[in-house]
Amino acid sequence: MRTITAPKEIDRLFAGGRRVSHPALLVLALPTPEARDPGGRVLFIAGTRLGGAVTRNRSKRVLRESVRRVGGSWPGWDVALIARAGTEGVSTGDLDAAVRYALKSLGII
Repeated sequence: MRTITAPKEIDRLFAGGRRVSHPALLVLALPTPEARDPGGRVLFIAGTRLGGAVTRNRSKRVLRESVRRVGGSWPGWDVALIARAGTEGVSTGDLDAAVRYALKSLGII
């Protein structure tokens, strides 16, 4: 799974990406620029409002595993998954369903 690391690309995703909100997470998606490899990339974000480093890292780990179970990364798309309060406590089935719901709403899957 390839991740987005360049700040310029993260800013582009936040500025122009379509959003879908769920109580457990927020998903942003933007088609991959044509000048770049068409393979999909994923970004995992857990802000400091969630709590300490342990909580933030756990939230990102849970999101990463959910993306693997759902079948990410998605060719032709840059996708950001943003953890919300309680993301690490959501059951795996509910989190997978939330990710699928968001991706279907965005037209990715």
